Amino acid sequence: MIIAIDGPAASGKGTLARRLAGHYGLPHLDTGLLYRAVGRAMLDRGLPLDDAAAAAGVAAQLDLDGLDPEALRTGPVGAAASVVAAHPAVRQALIALQRAFAAQPGGAVLDGRDIGTVIAPEAPAKLFVTASAEERARRRFRELVGRGELADTPEGLAGVLADIRQRDARDSGRAAAPLKVADDAVTIDTTALGIEEAFAAALTAVEAHRP
Repeated sequence: MIIAIDGPAASGKGTLARRLAGHYGLPHLDTGLLYRAVGRAMLDRGLPLDDAAAAAGVAAQLDLDGLDPEALRTGPVGAAASVVAAHPAVRQALIALQRAFAAQPGGAVLDGRDIGTVIAPEAPAKLFVTASAEERARRRFRELVGRGELADTPEGLAGVLADIRQRDARDSGRAAAPLKVADDAVTIDTTALGIEEAFAAALTAVEAHRP
């Protein structure tokens, strides 16, 4: 069983993906980490984020075993990931890696921006997890403050909200695999939901679409 979960930044899709993977005993891949790893490598090497050829070269050499989730979840890396993910060559370089993960015996849970539309359109269970931009900004803001990356000020929250909106525009407006709801996906709006409520809704949706 493949469970495909898509949605914008800070919508809660990663949390739900991990919970569903644990519930069903399936391997989980946060595909956003792949793009974060490419963005991080570009930053570390001092390469321009708009250099599509260089970014594609980094993506082609990516190793799933070498990913460090904690090191890749910083604000600057997330912003870099959104830029390199817009390069068609980068997305193409990572498609085979993601599809191979999805094709494991028994299935897998993948979350990202184009899982249900490009990576695993055959997935029987597809979720699109969303929330208002304001609520997603508050979540990301609390996360960054907790990590000491941002001061707890109204100005800081406003900056995070602006960044969220910019990322939404890039993700939805890019030519290659834009963020959109798959035709057969179940949409879950987590704006007013707690984690347990969102998980219950996700579990109900998956159960209704299990093969």
